[in-house]
Amino acid sequence: MVSDELLEEIRAQADLTQIVGEYVQLRRSGRTFRGPCPLHGGEGPNFSVDPERGIFKCFVCGEGGDVFSFPMKLLGLDFIEAVKFVAERVGIVVPDIEKEEEDPYRDIREAVAFAADWFEKQLWEEKHGERARRYLLVDRELSEQAARRFGFGYAPDSWRGLRDAAGVLDISDDVLMRAGLIKASERAKEPFDVFRGRLMIPIYNLRSRPIGFGGRLLADAEDAPKYINSPDTPIFHKGRIVYGLNWSRHSIRRHEVFYVVEGFMDLISLLAAEVENVVAPLGTALTEHQARLLGRYAKRALLLYDSDRAGLTATFKAADELLRAGVHPSVATLPPGEDPDSIVRKGGSQALAQHTDAAIDVLDRKIQILEGRGYLDTIEGKRRAVDGLMLTVRAAADEALRDIYLDRVATVTGVRRSTLERELRRPVGGLRRPKAPAPETEEPVPAGPKLGAERKLLLLLLRDRSLLPRVAEQVEPGNFRTPEYREIYDALIAAAETTPPGQSGEGNELSWAEGLAPAIYERVREIIADPEELTNPEAVLEDAIARLRARALEKRLADLMTEVIVADTGAAVELATEIKKLRQELAALGSRLPGRGLFRGE
Repeated sequence: MVSDELLEEIRAQADLTQIVGEYVQLRRSGRTFRGPCPLHGGEGPNFSVDPERGIFKCFVCGEGGDVFSFPMKLLGLDFIEAVKFVAERVGIVVPDIEKEEEDPYRDIREAVAFAADWFEKQLWEEKHGERARRYLLVDRELSEQAARRFGFGYAPDSWRGLRDAAGVLDISDDVLMRAGLIKASERAKEPFDVFRGRLMIPIYNLRSRPIGFGGRLLADAEDAPKYINSPDTPIFHKGRIVYGLNWSRHSIRRHEVFYVVEGFMDLISLLAAEVENVVAPLGTALTEHQARLLGRYAKRALLLYDSDRAGLTATFKAADELLRAGVHPSVATLPPGEDPDSIVRKGGSQALAQHTDAAIDVLDRKIQILEGRGYLDTIEGKRRAVDGLMLTVRAAADEALRDIYLDRVATVTGVRRSTLERELRRPVGGLRRPKAPAPETEEPVPAGPKLGAERKLLLLLLRDRSLLPRVAEQVEPGNFRTPEYREIYDALIAAAETTPPGQSGEGNELSWAEGLAPAIYERVREIIADPEELTNPEAVLEDAIARLRARALEKRLADLMTEVIVADTGAAVELATEIKKLRQELAALGSRLPGRGLFRGE
């Protein structure tokens, strides 16, 4: 089985026009290309290729499809062979896979699909769905057609409604639990539904198949969050999924820009108003993986977050992630108390366009706020302003844009460019860095003397799991940047909670890893088989822990320096105190690695 993420990466990079052009001559006709059909051997220009949408169509024989369908139909390849055929042309390696390998998570996918159908029936066909219907059709002013397009449903306020319905179809509790639909109770013998009394919003993968849910509470409750999402499952990882991309990706390619909004309803309102190039993270800050995924479709972004303190903080954090992914973000300033949903419902897409047309570069937006709050009027304020602005400069992967940013910061702060360039070479915490900047993500690398800290740490833990309690006290799963390594570390901790750690060598027993995805399981086996001999394991362990802790502290420090920009005076003082404390912790970590530079060798 080929993952949805890999399929979409291949599809995003493939040029259908070029692939078809290997077999037939095409000529541009407006936004499409035309030529004789290579599938039925036609002679007229009846075969059309739409490069923006990535599809082809013959208006004589009726054949059509996407970049994978073409070699399947023309060359008689099966799907896996077609994927490899296209991947070779874009330089992507597809792992060896059995042609008919059964999906190991088919039961989970079927359970989620069943739940989506069941929730939808509760909304439209049952009396207890009336309040949710009123919320959508009256309060949100959506048409029934629009509401059905997005797959809305309703989870009744019942402890085991979904579980009982699934049981009729012999969907087991184990499958429902792995799908994140039910969970165990410490006070009851039987598990209960995760979603109860909520409007249900299916979350789709890039093939428009449901993989998880967002649930919106319809009644105010002090002890319950307004929104909850499905927990991470083998088929759903909220930090890797961008809501709405299944609908918007073709429009994003066509417009060469994407809008980012904060939540489900903002996105749904914009799509219903025919603003189609819009996406949303899933209730959390935009992640590195989400930013890279979006960067495959367009290199410009427009952030449409609320203009309050929380919204501005989220805006700048998202912008930095996008800059690291090579995307240039701009920021639209919305009126106080308004969000994209309310603006569109009041005035349609034209009202929103007034704000998007006035959007400015993210660095200019930061400067605008700093000037408005008087930061550039005092020496101390300028020092803080430089810290906040340099976060954005550092994040810019585009060298030309980074150069422009440096000039801009020098102009508005009065700090010499040469000084800013030296500042740029320093990490956020002020610790010494090697001349070559450390990579933003720690991808798996071959065994050797330059193993990254994450892999070194896992190598030690898999060789001697008795080290785990000591490491777990200092390193959290979130400290790992590489998703595969994070999952492995998380699984090790989960196993330790139920099985006492053994002596050195127990890491070769893989029973604890059997619940991992096949690709992650193979990564565990690969690390265990790594022949690298780590001299002085105790020093290597301390080194790796220090590096991961420092990385987490630097991220927290960057977040605080962003928050300072938008905080009021009282909050800014408190944040400055915490920033000072974090700098001291980072300095202490750096002193544990004398003469080496904390990030050297990664």
